[in-house]
Formats: sequence, structure tokens, C-alpha cells
Amino acid sequence: MTYPEGRTKPLTASPALNLFDEVRAQTLDLAAPLTDEDMGLQSMEDASPPKWHLAHTTWFFEEFILKPSLPGYRPKDDRFAVLFNSYYVQAGPRHTRSRRGLLSRPGVPEVMDYRAHIEDALREGLFRDAFTLERHRLEDLITLGCHHEMQHQELLVTDLLHAFSYNPLLPAYIEPRPAPVSGAEETGWSTLDGGLVEIGHDGNGFAYDCEGPRHKVWLEPYRLADRPVTNGEWIAFMEDGGYDTQPLWLMEGWAVREKNNWDSPLYWWRQDGTWWTYTLQGKRPVDPAAPVVHVSYYEADAFARWAGHRLPTEAEWEAAAATKPIEGNFLESGSLMPRPGKPGLWGDVWQWTSSAFSPYPGFTPPEGAIGEYNGKFMVNQMVLRGGSCATPKAQMRPSYRTFFYPHQRWQMLGLRLAADK
Repeated sequence: MTYPEGRTKPLTASPALNLFDEVRAQTLDLAAPLTDEDMGLQSMEDASPPKWHLAHTTWFFEEFILKPSLPGYRPKDDRFAVLFNSYYVQAGPRHTRSRRGLLSRPGVPEVMDYRAHIEDALREGLFRDAFTLERHRLEDLITLGCHHEMQHQELLVTDLLHAFSYNPLLPAYIEPRPAPVSGAEETGWSTLDGGLVEIGHDGNGFAYDCEGPRHKVWLEPYRLADRPVTNGEWIAFMEDGGYDTQPLWLMEGWAVREKNNWDSPLYWWRQDGTWWTYTLQGKRPVDPAAPVVHVSYYEADAFARWAGHRLPTEAEWEAAAATKPIEGNFLESGSLMPRPGKPGLWGDVWQWTSSAFSPYPGFTPPEGAIGEYNGKFMVNQMVLRGGSCATPKAQMRPSYRTFFYPHQRWQMLGLRLAADK
């Protein structure tokens, strides 16, 4: 891949612009190992090609900052507004999601030129103080665009993993690292008193609209496992007939399991008596001590029932995480796969909760197309907490909520057990 030369440097300093530079550079770092052929891969409707992620995150800054608030701004190509919009109905027409992989044009160089065009326009507008928005509102939108792009960094690598999994060569996206020598440890438990707690964002720093308003929740005393469920524990579930024992499963989950013939996590197979898995480092033997990943909510719920426990609510998870330092295996570690380690709440795998993704009391989405970011997805999805090995650490805070449909598995999805006291 080639990138434009001679990009302008930022001409004014601000926390938002510093974040902008860091995030935009990190996206290009993630794209650097890819060929032009890789950049166009789309393996299913839920996923998007890497090239589209790079263009869509650029369109976001153009659509919500440059077009409405920079006088005299001229788009690189008016047609990109249709190609690279995702689901923002109020922003105009959109190319069919399932056909993003058919967009052979514009090519990778044109997408990179588009990124440079938007970056230069944003920096020049800041230097000239030309934006019609008040500075604090402008910086808020730039920050939102950066966090939006960080979400797409995670999607870029997990979508790519899904696409590469169909290649018989099982290529490695990054250089394989030696497998750590590790042993599984017994699960420890923390006991929490519960009571009347507050959850939701406290108003300090960035948060998505769905993280608020902050509100009170009553929790009964509970226990929370000190680490996610491991591959070794999952294998025990499989060997005990967990995938074939209907009473363990929700009715809808059992139907999905039967329809898709699930008998193990996504990307697993058995070879010469050993379980193997496909990762962004290529194929590897399953590490019994590492957190299990690529399991649906239905599988997580069945496992919890088999183990004699349950999944935590998102309020239980957040209350436990409120005072814990955000340390763990995130995107910046470079491993892009869960790894065994000391107990903790953060990183490695997103953790399914038993909470539906629904609005908090008093939630009101912002006006306009920006209000479509989260609010219209608050149905039929489940909340996950804690971040993963593909999540940028800068996104993490105790109130952060991500959400997926209960049947989905291609993201870095795992689980942690909870129990009543």
C-alpha cells in the first residue's frame, strides 16, 4: 500500500486535535500489513472491508464537522457521501451494506487521498479559526469522531479475522508470537455488598450518549469471578455435553445452535486429538489458560447455567469496576488475541452481561443524525463490558457499554461468571 506524501502537520494544538492525530495514525498502522486485495474483503453482511472502514471514519468527520460548519469546504467527491454513509438515515442515501465488498472503486490510493483531504481541511480550518461552531462544540465533535474511529479500528481487525478464516491458507495478519507457558488457575471470587449504587457516566470526560444519564440502581449482595471463563473450562463444558444438553439453553439459543450446528466456539476445530483455533496470529493450539473468545450470548448463558452460576448484570459489573484501575490486554499490546494472565476486570475479551441494551432512565438521544448513533439500536441486543484485546484502551471507562445481538460471535466476545451471595 502507498500513502500520500507531504501531509500537513497540525497547525494548532488542542487535546481533541492531539487525539485526532493519534487515532488517525493508529488506523493507518492497522492497515499497513494489508494488501490491496485484503482491503476489499467482506465475508458477511455484519462485516465491512478494511477499505470501507478507513473511508467511513473519514466520511464521519466530513459529514458532521466539515460540511455543516466550515464555510467554503469542498468535498473530495460528492459520491462518497453515498458510498461511505453507514446507517445515518438523516444524512442521506446509503450504499447497500451487504454489498460493500463489491466497491472495487474507489481504490485504495483514492481512499487514502480522501483521508488526507479531510485531515488537511480540518487542520486548516482550525488554524484559520474558520469553523462556525463554538470551539468547545467543535472539539466535542472531533472527540466523538475519534472515538467512533476507535470503534472501527476494533471492527477492522475482527472483520478481517472473519474474512481470513475462509482462506484455506489461514494467513496471519500479524507476526505470530511464541505461545506463553501458562497453567490454569482456580477461579477466585469477590464478594460485593450491593445496596443502592450509581451507574452511568458522571459527566467528566468523553462518553457516548447511551452511557447516561447517571442513575441509581439497587443491587442485592453478589459475587463476581475474578477472571473470565477460560478455554480449559469451556472444553470441560463441551466434553460434558454442554452443546447437546437442551435444558441448559434458552429456547431461542437452542434453535440457533441447531440451525448453525454449533459444537464449539467460532474458529475452533479438532485435529489429532487437540483443539486448535484461528487467530490474527494464524492458527494456534487452544491455550487452556487463556480466556475463551468468540462465543455468543446464548453459549455464554448456557455455560453459566452448566457451571451453576449466572452472568452478571451490567450494573453489577460496573459497580465492581468503578474503583479498579483500567489495566489489561488491549489493542495497544499488539497481541490481538486473549492471553492468560493475572485476574482482572479489563481487556482480553468483552464480557456478556444478562442486561439488554436499553435506554437508561431519562435518556434522550441528541437531535439530528448524530442522535442515530446509539439510540435506534436499543432493542434485541445485549450489553457487554470490559473491552477486549482488539479495543483501544483510550475507549475504556467503567460506564462504557458495547452491544451485540445474542447470536453474534465474530467479535472478541467472552464471559465472566457471577452468583448470588
